[in-house]
Amino acid sequence: MIIKVKVKPNSKEDSIKQEGGIYKINLKERAEEGRANIELIKLLAKHFKISSSNIRIKSGLTSKNKIIEIKNR
Repeated sequence: MIIKVKVKPNSKEDSIKQEGGIYKINLKERAEEGRANIELIKLLAKHFKISSSNIRIKSGLTSKNKIIEIKNR
């Protein structure tokens, strides 16, 4: 499954909302040294109840807009 994600790092709380076909995700973690990406994968794994090893950022590593690949859902 492929999903589109818009990430807002350095937020007050972690949250996931789906609007249209896009997941809007707030992360507490700052966007430094890939920490927000790691936290994003952990949060999505918890949300979809799968292992974080089944989630991959397909594009947008340094962007707020990302395309995520989720395997074995």
